[in-house]
Amino acid sequence: MTKLLLSAVIAVGVILTSSFGFNKTPDDQTVKYNTEYVIVLVIDGPRFTETFGDSTYKYIPHLGNELKKEGVLLSNFRNNGPTYTISGHSAIVTGRYQHISNAGKQFPKYPSMFQYYLKEKAVPKSDAWVISSKGKLEVLGNTTYKKWSNVFKPCTYCGLNGNGADYTGDQETFDKVKDVLSAEKPPHLMLINLLAADSYAHSKEWDRYLRSIQQCDDYAFHLWNFIQSNEKLKDKTALIITNDHGRHLDGHKDGYISHGDNCEGCRHISLLAIGPDFKQNVESKDCAEQLDISKTISEILHFSMPTGKGRVLKELFK
Repeated sequence: MTKLLLSAVIAVGVILTSSFGFNKTPDDQTVKYNTEYVIVLVIDGPRFTETFGDSTYKYIPHLGNELKKEGVLLSNFRNNGPTYTISGHSAIVTGRYQHISNAGKQFPKYPSMFQYYLKEKAVPKSDAWVISSKGKLEVLGNTTYKKWSNVFKPCTYCGLNGNGADYTGDQETFDKVKDVLSAEKPPHLMLINLLAADSYAHSKEWDRYLRSIQQCDDYAFHLWNFIQSNEKLKDKTALIITNDHGRHLDGHKDGYISHGDNCEGCRHISLLAIGPDFKQNVESKDCAEQLDISKTISEILHFSMPTGKGRVLKELFK
């Protein structure tokens, strides 16, 4: 009798559990995303005060209006590491903050998302690209990490001669981007750097600095339209638009001219994410940082980044 009663209780428990939906999806079940291609566009060195920090979006009319409506803006996005060009880009692609030479003479200490992606997917190097106006960012394709140095390197175009030393104009860089994305098999993972805003600020040319931000706004808009006009990329591509660092605020040191410390102007940047798996016309003020970018990309494209830190930016997803 006791055994019969116990069996009945167990049976009822199973029925109730099923009825109320307590059965969970296994933790290791892979989420299927519509995104197949991911492009990270880094607009080098504008201050937040000249971009999304200005509610009129005077210098970023496309980013602040049409493109913002297409995706998710993270307006409390941060560089919490060294606020220099190579350190900022390295944080984006490796998921680790580190002090690294800003002259392009030192590789990152950790493997990049490109290397992890190429190895795990067993695809040609042409499936991952670094395309940069700054030649020194060629170091993003390699690492000093044991067993990862000089292996699984992505394709790079960093300056006209691709030797890591020279710089080129953003128009030439953008032309290269379109050329690579127009290939029969476009890369599934790409990072782009546009330098003009940072360069003109360092040159103490305020007006040209502002015009360069507007030009980068145009490039971002044209890039998204180019993606949507390409049958291979349309509705399958995530575009993540961010910065490597900001600049000193007015009244701090030499103001907009320089960057490189932990002031609010250098640390506060932005991220706008557009793509088939992301929400639309949403602004999130959740705290997020550069380390989260590669972690999020590895989630979307289903590869691991064991040395990366950060978190998946769940607030981006539908």
